[in-house]
Amino acid sequence: MRSSRRTTFLTVHRRCLVCEEEHTVEEREETDAIGPPCPSCHAPTERTAVIRRQTRPVAENVHAAALGRLGGLKGGPARAAALSPERRAAIARQAARKRWHLDD
Repeated sequence: MRSSRRTTFLTVHRRCLVCEEEHTVEEREETDAIGPPCPSCHAPTERTAVIRRQTRPVAENVHAAALGRLGGLKGGPARAAALSPERRAAIARQAARKRWHLDD
């Protein structure tokens, strides 16, 4: 994954405020200490203990990636069509000089 964005996940013990049921879940660090509903009665739960802290990369948004790729596919040919042949040649010469370290 190319993204440098990362988020912290916690493995925690949670206890229901109504039925007192306890369970272990994995959640983002930003989750409130009193928050997600109990799986059995759907009442709020409280975080009683943090078991493990783990940092992982954020999953990419596939829809945003598809839109970016679509724009990228259009952008190169559109830019090339807008350039004059002389300007394209000048850009190619400059790239070759940089590639072969001829520009000192």
